[in-house]
Amino acid sequence: MRFTPTAEKLMPDLTPREELMLLARTLWREGYNDHIAGHITYRQSDDTFLCTPWYLLWSELRAEDIIRIDLDGTVLEGDWPAPLGIPLHLELHKRRQDVVVAMHNHPRYGTIWADAGRVPPCYDQSSAQGGGDLVLVDEYAGAVNNADVARAAVEAMGDADLALLANHGVFVLGRSIRAVHQRAVALEQRCRNAWKVEAIGGGHPLTGPPAELFRQSDGTKFIGFWEAMVRLELRADPSLLDAGR
Repeated sequence: MRFTPTAEKLMPDLTPREELMLLARTLWREGYNDHIAGHITYRQSDDTFLCTPWYLLWSELRAEDIIRIDLDGTVLEGDWPAPLGIPLHLELHKRRQDVVVAMHNHPRYGTIWADAGRVPPCYDQSSAQGGGDLVLVDEYAGAVNNADVARAAVEAMGDADLALLANHGVFVLGRSIRAVHQRAVALEQRCRNAWKVEAIGGGHPLTGPPAELFRQSDGTKFIGFWEAMVRLELRADPSLLDAGR
């Protein structure tokens, strides 16, 4: 499918499965690419969840690969199994009705800070663009395919929007696909830029009213960014939206 953007329409209309597939593929380009690790859930109006499947790279996903699961993790639709770490999402969604989309992966720089057990300073506006509160869940008790471990991580996260899971990776939450895309991109930029700033001796983190303004964002204010990344993916493979249309 080929699409030409206009000022009034920046990307084609997408189904929920296409949104989720494109979120995974665009985040792969941003460094969320730890092989077959990682999973995303997308709450639907009937309280089932679209989910990225186990076994497939995010870079090879197509809309028809997306599965639908219930709150127990049972696959209701689709040809692939649910990811092993899906208990993290199930425990989160049981406790947080405000969360529509949840994404977990092990990006390079976010995982470095999680391994160090430190929350990186935010040094620039691109690193702050997604808004929300970032916390460190600083105890690693095992893989999140264990429901008890997953539950403990979710409880430790509280009401935060983003988390570094010590010795593990990151967890990014939002009310929409757009919000999680923006927050995930900004989080990895924050972690990467903080690493480099500290490597040259440190800098001056964002503080005061500007920092608070960014923090209060719901991740949806940078209109045009998500759309541009969708178009990039569709230019790379114009057939991505062909199935079932």
